[in-house]
Amino acid sequence: MAAVTSTRPYHIIIFGASGFTGQFVVEEVARSAFEGPSGSLKWALAGRSRQRLEGVLNQAAETLRKPELRTEVEIIVADVSEADSLAIMCQQGLVVLNCVGPYRFYGEPVVKACIENGAHCIDICGEPQFLERMQLEYHSRAMDSGVYVIGSCGFDSIPADMGILYTKNQFKGTLTAVESFLTIHTGPEGGCAHDGTWQSAIYGFADSGSLRKLRKKFGHQPLPVVGAKVKKRGSLFFSKEIDQYAIPFMGSDPSVVRRSQRFLYEGHQELPVRSNTTAHLYCLTGCLRSVTQRCYIVFPEFFSFGVFTKAGPSRKQMEGTSFTLTFFGEGYAEGLDPSQGRPNARICTQIHGAEPGYVATPVAMVQAAITVLNEQQFLPITGGVYSPGAAFARTTLIDRLNRHGLVFSVKRF
Repeated sequence: MAAVTSTRPYHIIIFGASGFTGQFVVEEVARSAFEGPSGSLKWALAGRSRQRLEGVLNQAAETLRKPELRTEVEIIVADVSEADSLAIMCQQGLVVLNCVGPYRFYGEPVVKACIENGAHCIDICGEPQFLERMQLEYHSRAMDSGVYVIGSCGFDSIPADMGILYTKNQFKGTLTAVESFLTIHTGPEGGCAHDGTWQSAIYGFADSGSLRKLRKKFGHQPLPVVGAKVKKRGSLFFSKEIDQYAIPFMGSDPSVVRRSQRFLYEGHQELPVRSNTTAHLYCLTGCLRSVTQRCYIVFPEFFSFGVFTKAGPSRKQMEGTSFTLTFFGEGYAEGLDPSQGRPNARICTQIHGAEPGYVATPVAMVQAAITVLNEQQFLPITGGVYSPGAAFARTTLIDRLNRHGLVFSVKRF
C-alpha cells in the first residue's frame, strides 16, 4: 500500500465533480482555495467525461467570476468501474472528495483505491449500511496505511454529529442526553432536492435487515447508560419543546452519532451522550417491496410530493432555503455525581445554515477536507474509517464551519 505523502501534485481531488452535488463542491473548493496549506490549495476535478468536467469548470468560472479556473484547475479522467483509473487518480491527491453515489453501489471501489494508493477519502454519504460496512471491512486496512476515511461529511451528518459535541462542550457539567429537531425554511420559490439523494434514501430504507445483521458482526458491548431514558418517538408526535407536531428525520444521523459516541467512550473514556436519533429514526425502514421501490426510484417527484425531482432545485430556490437544527440537552450540573438521582440541568443549542443539500453540504465537505489537510495532528492518532465526530472532535472544524455560514450557538440553559 502506498503511503500518504505531501509531494503529490494536488491537495484535493473532487471525484464526481460533474454530478449535481459535485458541481457545487467545485464552486466551494474554488471559494476556499486560500485556506489550503500555506495559503494555497492545489486541486483537480475527476470523473468519467472530460467534456462534462470542462463544462463544470466553465460554469464555476462564470458563476464565481474566476476565469482563471478554466486554465489553472486540472482534469483527471477516472471511472468507478475501472480500478486502474481510480488508482492513478488517488496517487495524485492527498484528499479525494467522493461525490459519486448512491454509495452502496459506487462507493467501495473509491474507498479501496484511496487506501491502497495513500489518499484520504471524504464522502457525503447518508447511507448507514455503507458507512458501517466500510468501517467493519476497511478500518484495519486504513489504519495500516495511515489513510483517514471519513464518511457522511455533508448535511448528513456533520450538523447532527458535531452539534452534539458542541452541546456537550458548552454544557457546564455532565451532558447525558440530547433530543434534536430539524426545521427547513423555504422562500416563495419553494424548495426541493435532486433525485440522487432520494435514491440513496429509498435503497437505504429497504435494507434494514442487512443493516441489523451487519451490526451484529461488530460484537459491540452496550454503552453505559446514565440519567433518564431518552423518549422513544413514534412516526408522528407532538413535541412540547417546539410546540408542534414532528416526524422522525430519515438519514444517517442515528448511526453516525452512535459511532462517534462509542469511539469517544472507548478511545477517550468520555461518558456517551444518548440521542433520540438512535431510538426512532428507522420507523419506516423496511416498509418497501421491490415493485414499490422501483416506482419510487423512477417517479421521485410524484412519490415525494415534489420534494425530490430529477432536475433538482434551482439556484433561486436554494437562495431562499435554510435550515435550523435545535438540540435540547439534559444532564447533571458541575460537581454532581451523574450516577445519583435524575438530571437537573438543561441546555439548548442551535445550528443555523443555508440550504442543506447543495450549499451547506459542500461547505461541510470542503471544510472537513481542509481540516484534514491543516490539522492532522489533532485527528485520531492513526488512520482508519471514522465518523465526523470521531475524526474531528479535537480539531477546529466547528470554528471553520462558523466562518462559512454554519453557525453554532447556545440559545439558553
